Amino acid sequence: QLQLVESGGGLVQPGGSLRLSCAASGFTLDSYAIGWFRQAPGKEREGVSCISSGDRSTFYTDSVKGRFTISRDNAKNTVYLQMNSLKPEDTAVYYCAAKRFSTYCPQDGMPYWGKGTLVTVSS
Repeated sequence: QLQLVESGGGLVQPGGSLRLSCAASGFTLDSYAIGWFRQAPGKEREGVSCISSGDRSTFYTDSVKGRFTISRDNAKNTVYLQMNSLKPEDTAVYYCAAKRFSTYCPQDGMPYWGKGTLVTVSS
């Protein structure tokens, strides 16, 4: 059974850092594009970052460029999202999702999703 599990969320002060993990079971992440998405209270879910399968190109939404970094650890079958200089507007439930053999992470085209981890940025 294909499964994605997010972890690493929590409460952090503005300017702080968190590292989210997306661990896969039942399949090998290496051949999948992995996207991070988030949904803030009262808002629609949005794409945050994506790492493609193959050449492992990375993509970021403008609001997180220079602050967030997506990476893979194939040995651990895990994708990470390092989040630095966090802002209150980063508060959201963060989800990872997977799509096989893909360069991009289309939100409506990701067949596998985790259940999310909550990130709260507040003083």
